[in-house]
Amino acid sequence: MDKLQTQATVLIVPGLRDHVPQHWQTLLEARLAKVRSVPPLETDKLSCAARVEAIQRELEQIDGPVILVAHSAGVLMVAHWAARYSRPIKGALLAAPPDLQATWPESYPTPDSLRAHGWEPLPSGPLPFPSILAASSNDYLASFAAACHLAEGWGSQLVNLGEVGHLNPASGYGEWARADEFIRELDC
Repeated sequence: MDKLQTQATVLIVPGLRDHVPQHWQTLLEARLAKVRSVPPLETDKLSCAARVEAIQRELEQIDGPVILVAHSAGVLMVAHWAARYSRPIKGALLAAPPDLQATWPESYPTPDSLRAHGWEPLPSGPLPFPSILAASSNDYLASFAAACHLAEGWGSQLVNLGEVGHLNPASGYGEWARADEFIRELDC
């Protein structure tokens, strides 16, 4: 299989999940020639500060341009990272961000538990790099209106993906070919 070539190194920023072999980010990582991934945390799994530091540690290992590819809570981690650190980023693909004001299914941490671990206040100013926020019209972790609000505040290009749920294997999305399209757009 030919690897997707990019000028920039792609840093995958997963959400709160552990490694999932059939997740679109895992499959994307296997298709990329220049890629790193933020590893799952072993302790303090809900700590926003620990997640931000994990992103920073991975970025310190990368020379040259970087594209961030974040999913779910990983999107929120990127916003917190950008508010704390300064490093040139070529662009970011922010997919299926959750809404900390929503009610989530039982299998997920509660928004209240995330708030208790430093996830709010969520940075609301423009991100210091170009970004594409890809949102679903039927995501059970965030309404499309909530995603629109985030995109406006962060200065992100908003893409309506349609009815793709939370863009995860449970929604039928392991392979997500549009990620390649968005990465190519950011890599120009």
